Amino acid sequence: MFCTRDFAGKRICFIHKSFLPDMPDNDKPLIALTGATGFLGSHLMASMLSEGYNLVIFGRSSKEKTLKQRIASLLEWFGIDDRFDQVTCIDADFSLEKLGIESGEYLRLCSVVDSVIHCASDTSFSENKREKVMAANIDNLNGILEFSRNAHVSFFHYISTSYVAGTGITYCKEILSFSTTFTNVYEESKAAAENIIYRFCNNNSISLSIIRPSIVYGDSQSGRSLKFNALYFPIRAAQSIRDIYLNDLNNNGGLKAAKNGIYFDKESYLFLPLKIYLPVEGDLNIIPVDYFVNATIKIVENCSRGGIYHLTSNFPTTMKIVAKYYEQLMKVRGVEIIYGAQPTNLLRNPAEELFDRFIEPYRPYLSDKRVFDRTNACLATDNLNPPEFTYEIFKKCIEYAISVNWGQSIL
Repeated sequence: MFCTRDFAGKRICFIHKSFLPDMPDNDKPLIALTGATGFLGSHLMASMLSEGYNLVIFGRSSKEKTLKQRIASLLEWFGIDDRFDQVTCIDADFSLEKLGIESGEYLRLCSVVDSVIHCASDTSFSENKREKVMAANIDNLNGILEFSRNAHVSFFHYISTSYVAGTGITYCKEILSFSTTFTNVYEESKAAAENIIYRFCNNNSISLSIIRPSIVYGDSQSGRSLKFNALYFPIRAAQSIRDIYLNDLNNNGGLKAAKNGIYFDKESYLFLPLKIYLPVEGDLNIIPVDYFVNATIKIVENCSRGGIYHLTSNFPTTMKIVAKYYEQLMKVRGVEIIYGAQPTNLLRNPAEELFDRFIEPYRPYLSDKRVFDRTNACLATDNLNPPEFTYEIFKKCIEYAISVNWGQSIL
């Protein structure tokens, strides 16, 4: 491969076809994508390949599979395994100089990659994992940013989260966050990363887009998903608790259920008293992964100067609505959403105690008063909006989750 620059400073490269997959006859840039084995990154990868993009995938092999095998399995799951020739898989370690890539190969990559989409991150909320989260989301930025500078990329696209706004803010603008208080270490790390990336791109004349989704669930059309956390977690917790008492009623005479006022009513619904306390009366801002992907691709293709974009819903749902959907689907009654602080001397039944432990990390997001400015996102995506979260969408998503045992039967 030989690369040079014209008089305007634009890079011109002559590429050995043995290095990269055959390039399609279009003007799409060659993009390096991180996080392609994760939830958002995998869906983004699949859609971009279907749109005709060629991608360089920076990732890691697992104990069981090489990176190529991991990507091949994902493409098969998406039903686009015939697109594998559009992918170049590169084992990379973001904590190492030159991403741990051999020098000659690193230089070749720098010569051909036009843009970077950085989707890789550690999404853990737990304070016990602070060191790991900070290392993944902040320390490991150095490698991919250095690659971007060496490659003279035209654009850096960073997948962040709308919750970098932090706590104590009601109206969240599409600007950098300088908050000092956050719900968890994940929010804190993403806010810090945004500022680091912004300064780096500004200093190196790289256009930057920061894409901030809210809580992302499965595909609104098919219900399919690769991951089942966030929205799915309280539903899975409630289903597990329901199944414990169903088993007791059906196989053990219902002694445990009777002690806690749990029984089948006249319509064969399970009456399961479950009081869920949420700190404030607010919303649950969720978007489907198909909207995230479609909006992100539009931003990649349309944002000539960069910017910050909230991929959120203007019509968020509430946990009261989700609880009704759950009762309808699972044939359960007795779920009650209560806004306000839980009384300190309140006696909780075993089902409620178990549910509380399950959902604690997600509780702040289940009833949130923050509203998100979407001006930039609407302009860049031609007013693309996520669908309203209906019972039909809920049913598709939860039934799919159950059919794959909450992800245990995938890949």
